[in-house]
Amino acid sequence: MEDEAFTDISGKPITLDCQSHSSFCREFTVSSPKVSIGKVMVYTCSVWLVAYSVFFFTQNTAVLSSAIIVTLVGMMLYIHFVKVDHESLLVIGSLGLQVSSTYASGREVTTFIEMDKIRDIVINEAIYMHQIIYYLCVLMKDQSEPNGVSGVVPLFQSSKPRLSCLVKVYKSCQEVVSRCQ
Repeated sequence: MEDEAFTDISGKPITLDCQSHSSFCREFTVSSPKVSIGKVMVYTCSVWLVAYSVFFFTQNTAVLSSAIIVTLVGMMLYIHFVKVDHESLLVIGSLGLQVSSTYASGREVTTFIEMDKIRDIVINEAIYMHQIIYYLCVLMKDQSEPNGVSGVVPLFQSSKPRLSCLVKVYKSCQEVVSRCQ
Protein backbone atom coordinates (compact mmCIF):
# COMPACT_ATOMS: atom_id res chain seq x y z
CA MET A 1 0.00 0.00 0.00
CA GLU A 2 1.38 3.38 -1.00
CA ASP A 3 0.17 6.69 0.33
CA GLU A 4 1.46 9.86 -1.33
CA ALA A 5 0.36 13.46 -1.17
CA PHE A 6 -0.75 15.11 -4.39
CA THR A 7 -2.76 18.22 -5.22
CA ASP A 8 -5.83 18.87 -7.30
CA ILE A 9 -6.04 21.47 -10.08
CA SER A 10 -6.80 24.16 -7.48
CA GLY A 11 -3.74 23.31 -5.39
CA LYS A 12 -5.69 21.67 -2.56
CA PRO A 13 -4.15 18.51 -1.08
CA ILE A 14 -5.50 15.11 -2.08
CA THR A 15 -4.13 11.63 -1.45
CA LEU A 16 -3.74 8.68 -3.79
CA ASP A 17 -3.87 5.24 -2.26
CA CYS A 18 -2.76 2.37 -4.54
CA GLN A 19 -3.51 -1.21 -3.54
CA SER A 20 -2.44 -4.24 -5.53
CA HIS A 21 -4.82 -7.10 -4.75
CA SER A 22 -3.10 -9.38 -7.29
CA SER A 23 -1.12 -9.03 -10.50
CA PHE A 24 -4.44 -8.67 -12.39
CA CYS A 25 -6.29 -6.46 -9.92
CA ARG A 26 -5.39 -2.99 -8.65
CA GLU A 27 -7.38 -0.36 -6.80
CA PHE A 28 -6.74 3.38 -6.81
CA THR A 29 -8.47 5.68 -4.33
CA VAL A 30 -8.24 9.47 -4.53
CA SER A 31 -9.36 11.15 -1.30
CA SER A 32 -10.27 14.80 -0.86
CA PRO A 33 -10.11 16.72 2.42
CA LYS A 34 -13.11 16.42 4.72
CA VAL A 35 -15.66 19.20 5.08
CA SER A 36 -14.12 22.08 7.01
CA ILE A 37 -16.00 22.85 10.22
CA GLY A 38 -14.60 26.40 10.12
CA LYS A 39 -16.14 27.09 6.70
CA VAL A 40 -19.46 25.59 7.78
CA MET A 41 -19.50 27.82 10.86
CA VAL A 42 -18.66 30.95 8.82
CA TYR A 43 -21.42 30.29 6.26
CA THR A 44 -23.96 29.39 8.93
CA CYS A 45 -23.17 32.43 11.05
CA SER A 46 -23.28 34.72 8.01
CA VAL A 47 -26.72 33.47 6.94
CA TRP A 48 -28.06 33.66 10.48
CA LEU A 49 -26.67 37.18 11.06
CA VAL A 50 -28.33 38.42 7.86
CA ALA A 51 -31.57 36.72 8.93
CA TYR A 52 -31.35 38.28 12.38
CA SER A 53 -30.75 41.72 10.83
CA VAL A 54 -33.85 41.34 8.69
CA PHE A 55 -35.79 40.08 11.73
CA PHE A 56 -34.60 43.08 13.78
CA PHE A 57 -36.14 45.51 11.29
CA THR A 58 -39.26 43.54 10.31
CA GLN A 59 -40.04 41.71 13.59
CA ASN A 60 -41.09 38.71 11.48
CA THR A 61 -40.13 35.39 13.13
CA ALA A 62 -40.66 33.54 9.86
CA VAL A 63 -37.39 35.04 8.62
CA LEU A 64 -35.40 33.41 11.43
CA SER A 65 -37.18 30.09 11.07
CA SER A 66 -36.70 29.96 7.31
CA ALA A 67 -32.99 30.88 7.64
CA ILE A 68 -32.44 27.98 10.03
CA ILE A 69 -34.35 25.53 7.83
CA VAL A 70 -32.65 26.69 4.61
CA THR A 71 -29.20 26.43 6.21
CA LEU A 72 -29.79 22.93 7.59
CA VAL A 73 -31.40 21.61 4.40
CA GLY A 74 -28.65 23.19 2.31
CA MET A 75 -25.93 21.53 4.37
CA MET A 76 -27.67 18.15 4.17
CA LEU A 77 -28.07 18.41 0.38
CA TYR A 78 -24.44 19.49 0.01
CA ILE A 79 -23.00 16.52 1.91
CA HIS A 80 -25.38 14.04 0.27
CA PHE A 81 -25.18 15.14 -3.38
CA VAL A 82 -22.12 17.39 -3.87
CA LYS A 83 -19.20 16.75 -1.48
CA VAL A 84 -17.29 13.64 -2.58
CA ASP A 85 -14.95 12.23 0.09
CA HIS A 86 -13.19 9.77 -2.17
CA GLU A 87 -13.31 8.24 -5.60
CA SER A 88 -11.95 4.82 -6.44
CA LEU A 89 -11.03 2.94 -9.58
CA LEU A 90 -10.80 -0.84 -9.38
CA VAL A 91 -9.04 -2.36 -12.39
CA ILE A 92 -9.74 -6.06 -12.80
CA GLY A 93 -7.61 -7.26 -15.71
CA SER A 94 -9.91 -9.44 -17.79
CA LEU A 95 -13.26 -8.24 -16.42
CA GLY A 96 -13.26 -4.45 -16.51
CA LEU A 97 -13.24 -1.30 -14.43
CA GLN A 98 -15.35 -0.41 -11.41
CA VAL A 99 -15.64 3.32 -10.70
CA SER A 100 -17.00 4.40 -7.29
CA SER A 101 -17.67 7.75 -5.66
CA THR A 102 -18.35 8.00 -1.92
CA TYR A 103 -20.06 11.16 -0.71
CA ALA A 104 -19.62 12.84 2.67
CA SER A 105 -22.98 11.44 3.83
CA GLY A 106 -21.84 7.88 3.11
CA ARG A 107 -23.82 7.52 -0.11
CA GLU A 108 -21.92 5.56 -2.75
CA VAL A 109 -22.37 5.57 -6.52
CA THR A 110 -20.74 2.70 -8.41
CA THR A 111 -20.56 1.87 -12.11
CA PHE A 112 -18.91 -1.05 -13.87
CA ILE A 113 -17.47 -0.94 -17.37
CA GLU A 114 -16.84 -4.28 -19.05
CA MET A 115 -13.41 -4.78 -20.59
CA ASP A 116 -14.82 -5.72 -24.02
CA LYS A 117 -16.53 -2.30 -24.20
CA ILE A 118 -13.30 -0.41 -23.44
CA ARG A 119 -11.19 0.80 -26.34
CA ASP A 120 -8.44 2.42 -24.27
CA ILE A 121 -7.61 4.35 -21.11
CA VAL A 122 -5.97 7.69 -21.86
CA ILE A 123 -4.91 10.95 -20.28
CA ASN A 124 -6.85 13.65 -22.09
CA GLU A 125 -6.55 17.41 -21.92
CA ALA A 126 -9.19 20.07 -21.63
CA ILE A 127 -9.37 23.82 -21.33
CA TYR A 128 -10.71 24.82 -17.91
CA MET A 129 -11.10 28.53 -17.21
CA HIS A 130 -7.73 29.96 -18.34
CA GLN A 131 -5.60 26.82 -18.07
CA ILE A 132 -5.15 23.44 -19.66
CA ILE A 133 -5.95 20.55 -17.34
CA TYR A 134 -5.45 16.83 -17.77
CA TYR A 135 -7.87 14.10 -16.82
CA LEU A 136 -7.95 10.33 -17.00
CA CYS A 137 -10.70 8.87 -19.14
CA VAL A 138 -11.93 5.65 -20.63
CA LEU A 139 -12.59 5.55 -24.37
CA MET A 140 -15.56 3.33 -25.17
CA LYS A 141 -15.60 1.12 -28.29
CA ASP A 142 -17.99 1.97 -31.08
CA GLN A 143 -19.76 -1.28 -31.97
CA SER A 144 -20.55 -0.17 -35.55
CA GLU A 145 -17.06 1.06 -36.46
CA PRO A 146 -14.00 -1.04 -35.50
CA ASN A 147 -11.61 1.89 -34.97
CA GLY A 148 -14.20 4.33 -33.66
CA VAL A 149 -14.90 5.70 -30.21
CA SER A 150 -18.52 5.86 -29.07
CA GLY A 151 -18.00 7.79 -25.86
CA VAL A 152 -15.63 9.10 -23.23
CA VAL A 153 -16.01 8.31 -19.52
CA PRO A 154 -13.94 10.69 -17.36
CA LEU A 155 -12.49 9.32 -14.12
CA PHE A 156 -11.90 11.17 -10.84
CA GLN A 157 -14.26 14.01 -11.81
CA SER A 158 -14.72 15.42 -8.32
CA SER A 159 -11.16 15.23 -7.03
CA LYS A 160 -9.57 16.57 -10.26
CA PRO A 161 -6.01 15.37 -9.57
CA ARG A 162 -3.02 16.96 -11.30
CA LEU A 163 -0.97 15.26 -14.00
CA SER A 164 1.57 13.60 -11.67
CA CYS A 165 -1.19 11.63 -9.96
CA LEU A 166 -2.86 10.74 -13.26
CA VAL A 167 0.38 9.46 -14.79
CA LYS A 168 0.90 7.12 -11.84
CA VAL A 169 -2.63 5.68 -12.16
CA TYR A 170 -2.38 5.50 -15.97
CA LYS A 171 0.89 3.56 -15.98
CA SER A 172 -0.39 1.11 -13.42
CA CYS A 173 -3.68 0.60 -15.33
CA GLN A 174 -1.77 -0.05 -18.56
CA GLU A 175 0.42 -2.56 -16.76
CA VAL A 176 -2.62 -4.53 -15.51
CA VAL A 177 -4.39 -4.42 -18.87
CA SER A 178 -1.26 -5.49 -20.81
CA ARG A 179 -0.87 -8.56 -18.56
CA CYS A 180 -4.33 -9.76 -19.56
CA GLN A 181 -3.86 -9.45 -23.32
